[in-house]
Amino acid sequence: MMKDSETQINKDLVLREKLSIDRTEMANDRTLLSFIRTALYFAVAGITVNSLLKLRYGWLIELVFWILSIFLLTIGLIKFYREKKKLKNIEKHIGNYKLEWEDDDE
Repeated sequence: MMKDSETQINKDLVLREKLSIDRTEMANDRTLLSFIRTALYFAVAGITVNSLLKLRYGWLIELVFWILSIFLLTIGLIKFYREKKKLKNIEKHIGNYKLEWEDDDE
């Protein structure tokens, strides 16, 4: 049987782990939004350069910016989903502590 101090430590550990995972998920979301924002900046830059400067090969510069934009968006999405998968695996390992903590509250 567990002592009260051990139960309190387990509850604290579960809470810390849960809050840590929540913070990491929010950071992952912010990172994805940053990638999206940067990709949009590159797309807009391509359109702007081609339409404002009226260069002979402006379409080529626009194409380069669009390719960079798509590349950045793809990288951001890949990183987001990889991190999300890692977080799901980490959350599984909290398991037993989580059950003990919920049983003590009743």
